[in-house]
Amino acid sequence: MISYAENNKENKRPARIMVVEDEAIVSLDIQGRLKALGYDIAGTASSGEQAVLATMEMRPDLILMDIMLEGEMDGIDTASVINKTQDIPIIYLTAYADNDTLSRAKITEPFGYIIKPFEDRELNLTIEMALYKHRAESTLNENRRWLKTTFDSIDDAVITTDSHGRIKSMNRSACSLMGNDLNCFSGHEFQETVNIINSETDESINLFSETMEEPCVGDAFLSGPQDAIPVSVNISSIEEKGHVIGKVVVLRDISELKKSEAALKESLKQMNRIFDETVVSLTAMSEKRDPYTSGHQQRVAELACQIAWKMGLSGEAIHSIRIAGILHDVGKISIPAEILSKPTRLTDLEMNLMKTHSEAGYEILKGISFPWPVAKIVLQHHERLDGTGYPNGLSGREILKEARIIAVADVVEAMSSHRPYRAALGLPKAMAEIARGRGISYDPKVVDACTELIEENNFSFEK
Repeated sequence: MISYAENNKENKRPARIMVVEDEAIVSLDIQGRLKALGYDIAGTASSGEQAVLATMEMRPDLILMDIMLEGEMDGIDTASVINKTQDIPIIYLTAYADNDTLSRAKITEPFGYIIKPFEDRELNLTIEMALYKHRAESTLNENRRWLKTTFDSIDDAVITTDSHGRIKSMNRSACSLMGNDLNCFSGHEFQETVNIINSETDESINLFSETMEEPCVGDAFLSGPQDAIPVSVNISSIEEKGHVIGKVVVLRDISELKKSEAALKESLKQMNRIFDETVVSLTAMSEKRDPYTSGHQQRVAELACQIAWKMGLSGEAIHSIRIAGILHDVGKISIPAEILSKPTRLTDLEMNLMKTHSEAGYEILKGISFPWPVAKIVLQHHERLDGTGYPNGLSGREILKEARIIAVADVVEAMSSHRPYRAALGLPKAMAEIARGRGISYDPKVVDACTELIEENNFSFEK
């Protein structure tokens, strides 16, 4: 067997052993044997009282303790006193091995028991085993202390169970969340003690059912003696050789998170309301300059959104089209009122000036941080697939899809409504116009969706 000294070459010292023996000759004999085996003598004592004091002063690595000592304290009493204040392995030396003595000795949890007389080999073997066992237990206890400190330092509530779902341990956060200490829950069935409610169905969740996926993560409510506490749940299995020997349930109190989410949602709702009100105000501002087309932008937006929905666009895309549709003519605020309300057809010069409203709208909107390309959609809503539109003569895929949708909706609404210089032409002529320009001026998919919407779904601008 490798000796303690050989195992601790880095420490460069052999084990220091204290001998507690009331017979001087026996004590000297034991000391001589220990030195021959390569150990150091940390001190000696002949009584229990001396041993307690010497141990506190010398701090030996191990104590060889005779059970029969002079004085009021025998070896077992002495070991009990030492164990209360110090962590030192003790081996009993005795010529007595009766059952009563052994029963008393076991209570002190000795690291060995040698019956006199003994051989050096037996002494060496018992000492080395005791030192090894003590080092292993010390390491294990230290790891346990670190683990417990870490366990109790975790903010989340952590509960462990055995394979049958009975509670084995809870950290401080779990005790706090549950409103009691471990003693009240240890050994109890988890499902009967911890009531977790599904936030969607209001039903109790069985975290130990065979159908429960692991790790199980989700939002729920912990039903307690007071109000239900919103929690996130995570459950994982502890396995050993392919068998589940327990489970770890982690509950995180998300009350503050839920409050923050609610506050954020309310703030977002308020921002969206302000956003919508701002858009409506911009629209109203432009329409005050052109009372004859009042409501035009809203109607274009409504038709454009319906077309986008028919084409299967996402809700986000439809929202961007609604905003761009409502604002597509905001640039008309830069056009003189006498041109906007002129009761006769515009001259070429006036028409060229009118065409600048797309660029004017872009200039007004480009400084606003929309989450969508609203300004570009407004700029392009008069562009045409064949490049005959304005202001930049874009063609094909150079034109944003949203702008292509609004372009069709704008033509249909404009031809269906009254203008200062003419009466409404009606939906049939508007549909004929976009049909004639299908695939040339207008996106064929947009035209088809608009046609189906009006002819099959009975879309109407009239309320």
